[in-house]
Amino acid sequence: MRQKLVRVIGGVALASALVAGAAGCSSSGDGGGSASGDKCGLKIAFFGALTGDAANLGINIKNGAKLAIEEYNAKHADCKVELLEKDSQGDEKQAAGLAREIVKDKKTIGVVGPAFSGETEASGPIWEEAKLPIISPSATRTSLNTKGWKTFHRGLGNDDSQGPAAAAYIKDVMKAQKVYVIDDQTAYGAGLADNVKTALGATKVGEDKVERNVTKDFNPVITKIKSTGADAVFYGGYYQEAGLLVKQMRAAGVTAKLVAADGVKDPGYVEGAGTAAAEGSVLTCPCAPASEAKGNFAANYKTKWGQEAGTYSDIAYDVAGIFLKGIEEGNTTKDKMQSFITGVTFEGVANTYKFTDKGELDPQYLKIWAYTVAGGEIKADQPIKTP
Repeated sequence: MRQKLVRVIGGVALASALVAGAAGCSSSGDGGGSASGDKCGLKIAFFGALTGDAANLGINIKNGAKLAIEEYNAKHADCKVELLEKDSQGDEKQAAGLAREIVKDKKTIGVVGPAFSGETEASGPIWEEAKLPIISPSATRTSLNTKGWKTFHRGLGNDDSQGPAAAAYIKDVMKAQKVYVIDDQTAYGAGLADNVKTALGATKVGEDKVERNVTKDFNPVITKIKSTGADAVFYGGYYQEAGLLVKQMRAAGVTAKLVAADGVKDPGYVEGAGTAAAEGSVLTCPCAPASEAKGNFAANYKTKWGQEAGTYSDIAYDVAGIFLKGIEEGNTTKDKMQSFITGVTFEGVANTYKFTDKGELDPQYLKIWAYTVAGGEIKADQPIKTP
């Protein structure tokens, strides 16, 4: 029978609540040859891009998780938790090797990440074999929940929710009549674009594919966009190519509005496109604005890192908080942590987290927002209801 546990952590009280039941170092059984039963010296791994062309998104996530751990450690000076950082460079080809490094460390009891869908897909079997629970704050490809991985969880909605929501915004809010859809052939970009195409129906007037980290000249695609008379272009991919695409669209006289999703919701998009070209772009995300996070998260993040919280910083903070709460309550082996996550209801600063038997965020807690680029800044527009 599934154990039902309710863990409530209010935003401003995150650090203090984690302290409430803290004891010194204690020891218990290994629970299946996983991490040590000792609360002290346990590790939570971060897995995502810290360098490379997708580093901005990974750094947002790492900084959110690190803030949660540092706040915890400030109150547990005699029994700290370590953040183990692994830089994937956003390259799924490196994912398996990095995952193997992580699972060899017996002190590692959970993973914040992987950050991207491709690397999550590539490393999933390794986490499963090692029985090491993971919670991704950002990987949205729907098919990740079809692998039968018990260790897989994600703290946000997948593309089955974001794709239709983006299409609904395009049709109902933007009132676009003709939409051209492009994807970058990654696990994330292609999966998201497929969902959008299905939801758009006859509104989709054309589609094409480019290649992440390879395509620099988008003019052949732009010529096709022109021929369809599209008034909106949906791009499934990341901010680097999206910036180049819209910059070249404007240079070619194409005025169609660029719509993209969370992989493009980064200041790097505006920087790459240029302020004028990016103006008016619409970006969706299965995340609320970080500025709306509960308690002092936004202020504390800015104090710590010298900048505003970025996309998924607040969710990563919460994901780390789930692992920290599990440790505090004595779930100091991988098996125990897995059971804890399976039954937890956790109220964090960004959302409430409860997972289905497939590791998905409970549908009652799904959030999808639209953001727009105005004056060179990405600003919250409105929440979108999933059709």
